[in-house]
Amino acid sequence: MATKPFRVVFIEDNPADAELEARELKRAGLRFEQRVVDTEDGFRGAAAEFRADVILSDFSMPGFDGMAALALCRELCPDTPFIFVSGTLGEDYAIRALRNGATDYVLKTNLVRLPAAVERALQDASAARARKRAEAALARLSRMRDFASSINAALVRLRDRDALFAEICRIAVDAGSFLGAHVGRFDPGTKDVIMISGHGVRVRGEGAQIALSARDDETGSGIVGRALRTLEHAVWNDVAAPGVRRREELLARGIRASAAFPLLVEGAPVAVLILHAAEAGTFDEDETRLLREVAANVSFALELMRKQERINHLAYYDALTGLPNHALFNDRLMSALETAGRSSAMMALMLVDLERFKAVNDAMGRATGDRVLQAVAQRLREAVGDLHRVARLGGNTFAVMFPEIAVAQEAGRRLEHDPARFFGLPFEIDRRELRLAVKAGIAVYPADGADAEALFRNAEASLKRAKETGERCLFYSPQINAQVAEQLELERRLRKAVEQGELFLHFQPKYELASRRIVGLEALMRWQSPDGAGLVSPAKFVPVLEQTGLILEAGRQAIATATSTYRDWQARGLNPPRIAVNVSALQLRRRSFVADVLAALGNAADGGGVDVEVTESLLMGEIEESIRKLRQLREAGLHIALDDFGTGYSSLAYLSKLPLDALKIDRGFVRGMTEKSEDTSIITSIISLAQALHLKVVAEGVETEQQEQLLRLLRCDQAQGYLFSPPVPPARIEELLKTL
Repeated sequence: MATKPFRVVFIEDNPADAELEARELKRAGLRFEQRVVDTEDGFRGAAAEFRADVILSDFSMPGFDGMAALALCRELCPDTPFIFVSGTLGEDYAIRALRNGATDYVLKTNLVRLPAAVERALQDASAARARKRAEAALARLSRMRDFASSINAALVRLRDRDALFAEICRIAVDAGSFLGAHVGRFDPGTKDVIMISGHGVRVRGEGAQIALSARDDETGSGIVGRALRTLEHAVWNDVAAPGVRRREELLARGIRASAAFPLLVEGAPVAVLILHAAEAGTFDEDETRLLREVAANVSFALELMRKQERINHLAYYDALTGLPNHALFNDRLMSALETAGRSSAMMALMLVDLERFKAVNDAMGRATGDRVLQAVAQRLREAVGDLHRVARLGGNTFAVMFPEIAVAQEAGRRLEHDPARFFGLPFEIDRRELRLAVKAGIAVYPADGADAEALFRNAEASLKRAKETGERCLFYSPQINAQVAEQLELERRLRKAVEQGELFLHFQPKYELASRRIVGLEALMRWQSPDGAGLVSPAKFVPVLEQTGLILEAGRQAIATATSTYRDWQARGLNPPRIAVNVSALQLRRRSFVADVLAALGNAADGGGVDVEVTESLLMGEIEESIRKLRQLREAGLHIALDDFGTGYSSLAYLSKLPLDALKIDRGFVRGMTEKSEDTSIITSIISLAQALHLKVVAEGVETEQQEQLLRLLRCDQAQGYLFSPPVPPARIEELLKTL
């Protein structure tokens, strides 16, 4: 029997059951403090504040599943015993629970076992803690020896500063057994600290954003600021003590001690190493002395790196522009070619020559000509986004590489249609506006050369031919030149079509399977070929809209057209169903996405009868931001459907948080459902999941009566496809609505 009260958390949605369990423990003479929770938030709060000695959890609860609670327990308090107390736990689930980390399970019909199970769990946990303390004491000396040795080996092996910082952080956690290690870069001008490397436990703010500083204010009041100001290490050996900055946050992450060591180059701080430990008092005299030696060794290595960088810069960079020279660029090109060869990818080399540059030098002087070259170098660097993908080869000739391009035309398109980033916009030199014309030659790997020498030779030949013919940009391959010309013409026509509002909508009905009644419409973008040859395939022009950014305006027009069409039908008494419009990745990622949609809707209170459809792959990149945006649209009256469900990688945990009204089953599963049992199983699972989340299910691409019949048997709510109707003009939809 416990000699002092222990703490127990009951995860139970039925207070009466929790009371019965507590009575059984008290009847056995156990003394304890208790807390009852029935939600994830409640459990998180209890884990952080109450710090239970044992957790008793129901298995089946409507708001907080027992297995989810077990997984969360293993994350937040892995050493705390977790016992299932349930009336519904079968043998299979019991085995699964124990494998997932549960300590024991007790049936509610046999609560007499509960006190013994709790006592045994507490005793086992206490014994485990004692073993850990003994093992930690024995391992500490060898740990610190391994840590220092591994750091010294990394200093000898690594010559890249960022790689060294990352390795130091990894070694500190893996070999040094620190909870977390982070390196922050110090800006002597602003005195800000930007975290650039980290491993292990992360404290809020230890990311890319400015979180700490050496200033004499709140941001510099901790050990990091003190270490950088004094150029000496600073320690919190007991995080729980008063005066520790962000104490509660550190404690919540299991941090009991922290230390900061400044990293110096030529006597000035350039960075700071931050270490977090799980035990108070970790940074004693012996350990601190060793860590100071480690920091001094790292500082010495950083000084050597700075000196070597100065030497390398003179050897491999153009002194005027700061760009890589021919030698360095050729080395980078060969590395990129090796990577492209391993992945069977294409890449392009572009040589760019400034036209009439000699005239600039003659008219304005060599000093102005140098500033022009520097401005060109800066714009190229910004356009490419990577210093080592651009070079000055000499005179007024520059080189740019495009690694891992999807199609050869991509390189030419960037030169033609990114004028702000290349040469379309003027340069301002000595307060004078100067426009530069360029010629460019492009060679593509592997078609135009398998090595750097061949690519350079063929790109130079292309550049020479461009100068002779007067073309702005030429590929080495005539076939690609023709394809680029065709693509550019398509983009030109499409841009004009968007600007003049020539894109229009067709609509495909969604039918309720049970009644064969139209319950919705999907708006699909269409474009009439300028040469009168009929409709251009969406598969051809929609990707161009995405690549050029025209989809932003085209998408706005689609929403506005769908809204006006819906209102027109309403005004004519046709009682139209809601119209769904697809949203592209570019639209969703815009910061002004919600405002753009609402403006296109005319700020209608009911969403203007328009809904949005998004694919699950669009959401996963910035899931929290996507949830926020979609929730705002839903609050404005729009319905949200998740399109092509089953083809992405969405987390079920996030899926339950998305403000959705419907899931749309991808047509690929529907196409194979009558022939492949696995596709039928997937559709069955999607329908069951949607029903559990109270969502409508829409099957896309239904083309046969057999598919329709099977979907109806599987209790799918709605369907659309050529079996019912292809996408048709508004007039045809009006005819259908008049028959309702």
